Amino acid sequence: MSEKIQFRIRRQDTPYSPSYWQTFLVPFREGLNVVSALMMIRQNPVTADGLKVDPVAWEFNCMEEVCGACTMLINHRPMPACSTLVNTLQQPITLEPLSKFPVIRDLMVDRSRLFADLKRVRAWIEIDGAWDIHQGAPRISPEAWQENYLYSRCMSCGSCLEACPQYGKDLPFVGAAALAAVRLMNNHPTGQYQRKQRLHAIMGEGGLSDCGNTQNCVQVCPKEIPLTTAIGELGRQTTRQLLKDLFGSG
Repeated sequence: MSEKIQFRIRRQDTPYSPSYWQTFLVPFREGLNVVSALMMIRQNPVTADGLKVDPVAWEFNCMEEVCGACTMLINHRPMPACSTLVNTLQQPITLEPLSKFPVIRDLMVDRSRLFADLKRVRAWIEIDGAWDIHQGAPRISPEAWQENYLYSRCMSCGSCLEACPQYGKDLPFVGAAALAAVRLMNNHPTGQYQRKQRLHAIMGEGGLSDCGNTQNCVQVCPKEIPLTTAIGELGRQTTRQLLKDLFGSG
């Protein structure tokens, strides 16, 4: 590993201005991750050719691969910058904003559509709160708890959407993140109260049938969520719901 790490960063001053590239050199040290390197660039925003520039804008929060805010394209692959070590990357290290979301500035993007799609599929539990354990509170088996935990790790980073050819600005597909949330909520004892509404939400345009089964989503998910398994399970659930709708059985 050389003493200087070269970062090639795609920058954009406003949501409406053209993008451009700038290169920065960062001193290498053991354990350096991409976020820490960006912090070093922010402290001394001078390009490799000696030009003083505005600091690079990006998002980060938890620094523990939990919030998903720092996810960006690192060497053309969606990855969380906080858990990506520079000594695992090929140089020059290329940083770009996620391409499936509108750019706010530099590496910052607007993920509003992701959260709108979660609302669209009702990815929450309305009937929740304190339960009297003596009045038949819902119980979850260890097996179901373990399955649900796999899906509860989603941090809405957008990696699965970035890798999906069916997800884009002019495409209505809600994407794997929203579908996995439906699977999670439908498997919750109290979440099952809105099971029918969620299934109807993904049975229309932009729903489950828009998935092209490329399986890119499961390959890039930083939390290794079994997204394709969720999509397969939802396929069976929607088929059963369609038959119920046809025959008026609920």
